[in-house]
Amino acid sequence: MKKYNKIISAVMASAMVASLFAGCGNAADSGNSSADNSGKADTAAENTESGEAGNAEASGDSAGAGGGTVFKIGGVGPTTGGAAVYGIAVQNASQLAVDEINAAGGINGVQIEFKFEDDECDAEKSVNAYNTLKDWGMQMLVGAVTSGCSVAVAEKTAEDNMFQLTPSGSSVDCVKYDNAFRVCFSDPNQGMASAKYIGENAIASTVAIIYDSSDIYSSGIYEKFAAEAANQPFEIVSAEAFTADSKTDFSVQLQKAKDAGAELVFLPIYYTEASLILSQASTLGYAPIFFGCDGLDGILNVENFDTSLAEGVMLLTPFAADAEDELTQNFVTAYKEKFGDTPNQFAADAYDAVYAIKAAGEKAGITPDMDMSAMCEAMKAAMPQITLDGLTGVGMTWDVSGEPNKEPKAVKITGGVYTAM
Repeated sequence: MKKYNKIISAVMASAMVASLFAGCGNAADSGNSSADNSGKADTAAENTESGEAGNAEASGDSAGAGGGTVFKIGGVGPTTGGAAVYGIAVQNASQLAVDEINAAGGINGVQIEFKFEDDECDAEKSVNAYNTLKDWGMQMLVGAVTSGCSVAVAEKTAEDNMFQLTPSGSSVDCVKYDNAFRVCFSDPNQGMASAKYIGENAIASTVAIIYDSSDIYSSGIYEKFAAEAANQPFEIVSAEAFTADSKTDFSVQLQKAKDAGAELVFLPIYYTEASLILSQASTLGYAPIFFGCDGLDGILNVENFDTSLAEGVMLLTPFAADAEDELTQNFVTAYKEKFGDTPNQFAADAYDAVYAIKAAGEKAGITPDMDMSAMCEAMKAAMPQITLDGLTGVGMTWDVSGEPNKEPKAVKITGGVYTAM
């Protein structure tokens, strides 16, 4: 088993004061140069039809037995249900990256087939989806998308010794085995980074927290935030929990925050519950600053939610669609043209995940006829050797622990869009 998440460094914290939350890269090691990256999304609109082929179910030898003529990469995440915004973004961006890589010659000259399975944000269904993909011949996994599902699937990939790269599973246990890596920051790192950002930028002097004690994502962030708050120049005046069985009425938690005089409410939760909290706070006449983590990404897409209530909401997330760098703008343009929507942070994480697989696969010299376990051994040895200039970070690297090394960013919702801070 690998060691657990590393704490964000002092360098990362100081970079956060400069108002960024992202990630890292070096073309010489990865075989994926900045020039290559800057042109990645340019090819996407020209290759829409290849997505259909890349997502087709092709027959052939199983991944465990080897003998294939293509690399089979699977994905698992919610494309239906309350967390579908996350899963659809990961599915779409992964396919976009696969299309681009195939158009550019594939991995080591070999094409990729990509297939995505819906898990409805349910751990048991996520395992079923993994088994379905394994029967299809999957050799590497991009997923799962959410933390609980990633933890469940990680048990299976560890048993099978299959290479796993979750774009967005942030729980510590998502990468507790040495075959598993992630693109996003871990929950503890998000909690610490959030507390530092609020304190070092003097955003508020009194803070309330509303979190989901039944969810490993939310409780993990909360615990580290509360610990780091002791080192920051603000006071936690209220910390109230809810559970999966009581996540529709937040009037009690909000009233306590209001009565305590909280200038800022920290929400280490998902966007659906956050939209309810913002709506109910408005009804109470309570208008604090709301600050969250990557789980809030998607709040602007909640059905029947008055998005004007999200104006001024701040969150730590590694991607802002309005960033002006060439790679981001090419990606956003290609994504909009193909899927008719603006990509979110989960899409950016997934896009980087597929390109990380490409870089590691080329570094390792993998071939599609390799045994699945041998391929995994080669990939996990290569991951700490690559550097990636991606959407979520320039100069992104990975530790043997599976954790990414990259610099944090913050964004603010202004005029109905995410704006880099």
